[in-house]
Amino acid sequence: MIESKYLKTNIQNIQQLLTIPALKNFETRNLGKLLSLSKIRKYADGEIIIREGDLDSWLYFILSGKIVIKKDGVEIGSISKSGEIFGEMRIIDNQSRSASVYAEGETVCLAIDTSARNRMPGDPEENKDERLDFLLHLYRIFSEYMSSRLRLTNEELIKTKKELRKTKERLYKKDRKVWE
Repeated sequence: MIESKYLKTNIQNIQQLLTIPALKNFETRNLGKLLSLSKIRKYADGEIIIREGDLDSWLYFILSGKIVIKKDGVEIGSISKSGEIFGEMRIIDNQSRSASVYAEGETVCLAIDTSARNRMPGDPEENKDERLDFLLHLYRIFSEYMSSRLRLTNEELIKTKKELRKTKERLYKKDRKVWE
């Protein structure tokens, strides 16, 4: 992995963040806060980004490339759309990472260190409302992505259950013929 330093809050970086669909509703001051927690990470093909079971505090947006998600060594999904978020479940539920994530081909991500809230500019007590507003926006992004992924998972589950039912019916008919 090649990693930048924490990003600077400047107009160019803020404009680049605005190209990520999930961040379009953030105010400029909140994007500045997000930048102060962020690094650019570049991964080589096959390199691990998130390890199942880890307790790190990083959240990711794909800038380019593709990731593959594996649970217990079994591929459960992939993401290649620029601006997609991953790694959010650990941040929300504070449990260990539920799956591993690997780069497929060269992959570049915006990595946000959610444990580095103390890096946010300004006095924590003085800007409490602004910080809450920032966190509210971040959690809204999480919930929107998780909702869309849950809907897709439900569709896949229904499709798999239907296929399983058909397979069981075929096997039952086949077994019945053997015993007749």
